[in-house]
Amino acid sequence: METLQVDEKEDSKRLDVVLASHQKVSSRSEAQRIIKSGNIKINDATEKISPKLKVKKGDLIEFSVPPPASTDVLPVAKPLDIQYEDDYLVVINKPGGMVVHPSAGHYDDTLVNYLLHHTILSDKDPVRPGIVHRIDKDTSGLLVVAKDNRTHEKLAKQFFHHTIKRIYEAIVWGTPEQPVGIIDKPLGRHPSDRKKFAVRESGKNAATHWKTVLKLKYLSLVECRLETGRTHQIRVHLTSIGHPLVGDKVYGRYRNYADKLSEETVRLLKQCEGQALHAKSLAFHHPEKDEWMTFNSERPEYMNVLIKAMQEELKKSG
Repeated sequence: METLQVDEKEDSKRLDVVLASHQKVSSRSEAQRIIKSGNIKINDATEKISPKLKVKKGDLIEFSVPPPASTDVLPVAKPLDIQYEDDYLVVINKPGGMVVHPSAGHYDDTLVNYLLHHTILSDKDPVRPGIVHRIDKDTSGLLVVAKDNRTHEKLAKQFFHHTIKRIYEAIVWGTPEQPVGIIDKPLGRHPSDRKKFAVRESGKNAATHWKTVLKLKYLSLVECRLETGRTHQIRVHLTSIGHPLVGDKVYGRYRNYADKLSEETVRLLKQCEGQALHAKSLAFHHPEKDEWMTFNSERPEYMNVLIKAMQEELKKSG
């Protein structure tokens, strides 16, 4: 049985948030699994305990970590773009269009399925073995995946404390007024569409640093560095300042410049099947080798083709 006493800075916070800060709990999702399993009590009481419960300073939380639930994730053979691998972890360059882990409608065509055919993965979350962090289906780029539970826990702590460095490239509509900036706006579930997220005062704190890398015809290439890793963070934050991502059918929309651009460029813009977003850089402290590791990946070719086309359009316009 593990114990945790709520201190002053944790007063009035949600139970799952406080529990996730314990060294034996790797993530908030695992904290919720512990709470829902019933293997927890607060001040010797076991009734009416839920993840949303607000704890108070001095509360004594006692809990045990239950064994993983059984699950059947099918290993599937598929070539992967492996950037680095050792006995503890693997760094993958995920293509756009690939789902990260099994979910409704995607049971055998995800990164997890393909990784399980290649290697063993941690089972801290048996539904999402090995997955410490995610990127959206249509976002391409780098992820680190854990092979064992100890590595998983240590990487999860780095994400929790925001010490892992992540940089993304995005092609957005328009050009921001300033060359650099930070969007510091809380994010939460959209009030009417539960599949979307929105800037909400009641949401979780979220911060995105951005800078304009290239000014293109009607578009810009923007680089984003995350302080936090909220779901859809870059997509929602950039939309909130008037610069949605090209190809984002959830938070953006196609802007019709058919009368101002060549037919080929218009075709390229309309062909974008998902948001033009690439996780280009990932850096973290290796959990076992005691060294800082940095990985970089080239943006996908469709983004390069679109950038080149818009540069040509810019030249034509003088």
